[in-house]
Amino acid sequence: MTGTQRREQLLDVGRSLFAARGYEGTSVEEIALRAGVSKPVVYEHFGAKEGLYAVVVDREVQRLLTSFTAALSGSSPKRLLEQATLALLAYVEDHADGFRILVRESPVPLTDTGGFATIISDIARQVEHILAAEFAVRGFQTTLAGLYSQALVGQVALVGQWWLDHRTPGRDEVAAHLVNLAWNGLSALETAPVLSSRAPSGD
Repeated sequence: MTGTQRREQLLDVGRSLFAARGYEGTSVEEIALRAGVSKPVVYEHFGAKEGLYAVVVDREVQRLLTSFTAALSGSSPKRLLEQATLALLAYVEDHADGFRILVRESPVPLTDTGGFATIISDIARQVEHILAAEFAVRGFQTTLAGLYSQALVGQVALVGQWWLDHRTPGRDEVAAHLVNLAWNGLSALETAPVLSSRAPSGD
């Protein structure tokens, strides 16, 4: 193998092991054994297990954000929400190992990408403008679009974790139900909601 090919092989092996066993449960010895190389080869390419892990995470983050951003091309707010939901679920389905790695709390500092919460916040910021435009049309406070986008994206991410293990119903059906909950909920929003326990007596 060339140096580039070997590096890619080690990344593939590391990704599979990190997904199955977590960071702490994966050793450089096992990575080397699976790749058919000696431990020094792993160190030569990545410095240490932490370096390999950081590259694996960074690649998954970029893959997820790229696919999500490319999906935001719909002509209506509802279509955009559908495409955003499908993009996240498609990543879960097509890159299950990567998703398993991302949803775990990172055991090492990830200065470039941050943890899963940071990734979800980045995605939510891309959804925020969709909701802000819809809020403006409906007369709601556009400043609250950020709150709602975090809630919607977080909802899909949590369902994605559950769906990763169940894989039923199918992706499109899961997406349809999530969009149904989100869109119909947004359609019936109150402009100034109040908790029932805080409402004036008699309401």
